[in-house]
Amino acid sequence: MQRIEATLLATDLKLAIVNTRWNHFIVDRLVEGAVSAFVQHGGNQENLALVTAPGSFEVPLLAKKLAQSGRYDGVVCLGAVIKGATDHYDFVAGNAASGLASVSLDTLIPVAFGILTTDSIEQAIERAGTKAGNKGAEAVLAVIETANLLRQLG
Repeated sequence: MQRIEATLLATDLKLAIVNTRWNHFIVDRLVEGAVSAFVQHGGNQENLALVTAPGSFEVPLLAKKLAQSGRYDGVVCLGAVIKGATDHYDFVAGNAASGLASVSLDTLIPVAFGILTTDSIEQAIERAGTKAGNKGAEAVLAVIETANLLRQLG
């Protein structure tokens, strides 16, 4: 059996990070985690582009534009949608997730869904660098690995 696995080396990768302005006190920590993980895995911070979207609903459009540009090996999408008293959460979170899945499949560029979808601010804080780790770092690692795997597959 042939086993194909990728490395987590970001040495020659160029990534775009789309982050949201909404819930920036959470999202800023996700971005910090993503940038730190990229550099820790050999990436050059000059090979990162940071694009700020108004909110999570707008992220798929920006991710698609970046993925189609030919300038990036992957796109990392970071945001936080926190459940409230209305159905708004369901529409935003669901459309962001399905939109980003479509972007990745349509462009064949890895796109990470690093948009937190939580029931509370406390849960979001936990996922932005405290008890539950940093989901921004996890998202960038998924893109690094997938981009390297795609290169191996040709």
